[in-house]
Amino acid sequence: MKEYLKEYVNEQIKVLQKTDTEKLEVVCEELLKARKNNQSIFFAGNGGSASTASHFTNDLVKGLSFEGKKRFKAFSLVDQVPVITALANDYSYDDIFIEQLKNYGSKFDVFFVISGSGNSKNIVKGLEFANSIGMKTIGFSGRDGGKLKQLCDISVIAATDGMEQLEDMHVVWEHAIICTLKNEIMKED
Repeated sequence: MKEYLKEYVNEQIKVLQKTDTEKLEVVCEELLKARKNNQSIFFAGNGGSASTASHFTNDLVKGLSFEGKKRFKAFSLVDQVPVITALANDYSYDDIFIEQLKNYGSKFDVFFVISGSGNSKNIVKGLEFANSIGMKTIGFSGRDGGKLKQLCDISVIAATDGMEQLEDMHVVWEHAIICTLKNEIMKED
């Protein structure tokens, strides 16, 4: 077991070192721009990526809320269980994000998706809608980026095929972004 654990950690180090920090910086800039312009940021994902979407929302709304400083307007589209189950039941699970965006999303808002494969139908449909109304689209994925890669204005792809490994990268990037944003916010007058 010890050898496997070491191998996993060493492989993660290699994947982490391949992170495109220039793209992460662009993501930070877009999130700060949305904050400055009072635009909403909507997060979506499935499974483990849904928990990362919730985590990201929490860290923006609670973790980066400081007295006397402008705050983020961030929302997780995965946390409204009654809405999600009604949409999935009455329409299709593929429509759970697009239907929420039809209610909440506006031009210039941000739709931030997290998908290991980049091919989840509900993510793809949400991105297509977001693009059609002029939202900024950002995505975290892995493997080859899937359809997400082409549908996002900014896509950051974990350099691994393993679902656990790429989900690890997404959480590391989320925390790197939050810490970077905190640093920038603290420099503001």
